[in-house]
Amino acid sequence: MSALPAREAVSAVATLSARELTHRYSPRRGLDPVSFDLAGPGVTAVTGPNGSGKSTLLRIVAGLLRPSGGSCVLACEGRELPARARRPAIGLAAPDLSFYEEFTVGENLSFAAEARGLDDPRGRVRESLERVGLLARAADRADALSSGMRQRLRLAFALLHQPPVLLLDEPGSHLDDDGRVMVARLVGEHAERGLVLIATNEEREKTLAGHAIQLRGRGVGDPA
Repeated sequence: MSALPAREAVSAVATLSARELTHRYSPRRGLDPVSFDLAGPGVTAVTGPNGSGKSTLLRIVAGLLRPSGGSCVLACEGRELPARARRPAIGLAAPDLSFYEEFTVGENLSFAAEARGLDDPRGRVRESLERVGLLARAADRADALSSGMRQRLRLAFALLHQPPVLLLDEPGSHLDDDGRVMVARLVGEHAERGLVLIATNEEREKTLAGHAIQLRGRGVGDPA
């Protein structure tokens, strides 16, 4: 799937379905079997106890993790995308997303834009930073950012190529009230034209979603 122009509205319709999808890191850790059908545009919250597999589910959808069992099918514009071909269609912002500390904010995103082969990488970077309120920090080194600003940079990274599917893992983490308002705005904008999954137990983030996937794994500390 080719990259979309920087200021073109995302028009791709995305569908996502899972059947008895599961993943095990160990007998007591992982994602218990889950099935669902989703279609964009719209927002779905992925909720459940800590350790129930919320982040794992997003990583499987993104094609970064192979499930232990079941199926996960993602299609954009009616074309099914195997896991290895999902990178252009997915924007993922997750707590473990790190950056080159010696690069500036702008250089980190420029590197990502050029690696993706995006048209007008400088324009893409500027637009993404503007959307998350980080343009004024474009020349700052990544190691000078606060935890909240790092979270904004993760969101800018996910939005950089304007993907039809946006996966947000605890997007409000480390953000102040203004940052959470920004997240709500971004989700609302993307929900008009794409599919958004938010892994969260935060009530304010749950209210952004029209649907929910409730994971019922044992979670951290629960007996086997």
